[in-house]
Amino acid sequence: MRGLGFFAVPIVVVALSCATGCALMPTSGPAGEDVQAGATNPDSLAYGLVKLTPQVVQILAASTPTLASAFSDRRVPNEIRFGVGDVVSVTIFEAAAGGLFIPAEAGVRPGNFITLPNQAVDHNGNISVPYTSGIRAAGRTPTEVQQIIVDALKNRAIEPQVVVSLVDQRTSLISVLGEVRTPSRFPASAAGERLLDTITRAGGPSGQGFDTWVMLERGRRREIVPFGALVYDPSNNIFAHPDDTIYVYREPQTFVAFGATGKQGQYNFDAWRISLAEAVAKADGLDDTRAEPGAVFLYRGEPRSVAEKLGIDVSKYNSQIIPVIYNVNFRDPSGYFLATQMQMQNKDVLYVSNATTVETTKFLTYVRLIVGTVNDPIVAATNVFILKNTIRGTGTAVTVAGGTPAH
Repeated sequence: MRGLGFFAVPIVVVALSCATGCALMPTSGPAGEDVQAGATNPDSLAYGLVKLTPQVVQILAASTPTLASAFSDRRVPNEIRFGVGDVVSVTIFEAAAGGLFIPAEAGVRPGNFITLPNQAVDHNGNISVPYTSGIRAAGRTPTEVQQIIVDALKNRAIEPQVVVSLVDQRTSLISVLGEVRTPSRFPASAAGERLLDTITRAGGPSGQGFDTWVMLERGRRREIVPFGALVYDPSNNIFAHPDDTIYVYREPQTFVAFGATGKQGQYNFDAWRISLAEAVAKADGLDDTRAEPGAVFLYRGEPRSVAEKLGIDVSKYNSQIIPVIYNVNFRDPSGYFLATQMQMQNKDVLYVSNATTVETTKFLTYVRLIVGTVNDPIVAATNVFILKNTIRGTGTAVTVAGGTPAH
């Protein structure tokens, strides 16, 4: 049996080679220590690693894009002003007959007036009023135009008074497009109205609210928020302004889960927002046989300004979106409170690493398989050797493998 020691040499060699680490074993993703090491590895894609703390949660909550922060003017829009193409009406009153517009034979009576035919503001921004060289209307309010006409006629008419009104508003319009029941372009309300009021005038969203997004474009500024942000956060329901464009569209918010979660795959929010804790629950929680509770990671791209607030050195990044990995420790009971406060974002990636013991078990099972494979011929040879010796001792002829009689 001394010859069997020869077969022990490969076993030791294989065991030593496998002991260099568990990196050779199949796994669903990086181990927790690999994520930690990768943050400082110059050969990998640079990313920031941030431990989830109450301060981090506060920074992220304060940095969530809102319409209120993007469009800081929350006042009621200014009074609507005339624009080229608007149709206006001009009525001129004189205090007595015999003036510029009321003939003497008409008699003296209060309220003597003349109404000019309706007219559109021309391409030069003017309207025509008799006995004037034209009145500039574009960019002015009805009150301002009234006073200009009075000033132009006061030396010729008898105590003139003027009423200017908007008959057909063709400028100062608001456009509501996309997934609404009646997309249209309609005049802005002189009293002012908020975004939800404007969307309601277009028939409201045609789909479920939690899958709906609202894009507001004003001037050269554009911002997008979930429709739910207008409903549940009143600060986002700002006033609509003339010439605003509101685009409503549907896009389900999703995240993906990998690693040692109960289930892997892509999941819909099915709400306008969910927390990290709810996302983990949607993925059936952590797998009790594999997961490392201290190695729960959330992958996300953050704006450069947010990354700076999180303490990440952004000088090594050229883009405006910084890759960030958040780490929450579910071994710490307070980690669950933090997870309920951190809000998920569309296209987030949730990853839970395997526990070290799982990788060790895989390695030992692999070694055991190799040892068993190597030992199989040894055991077979040993059994044949014992069988031959037993047969020789009894003098019985038995056919062994290969059809050779054993004596």
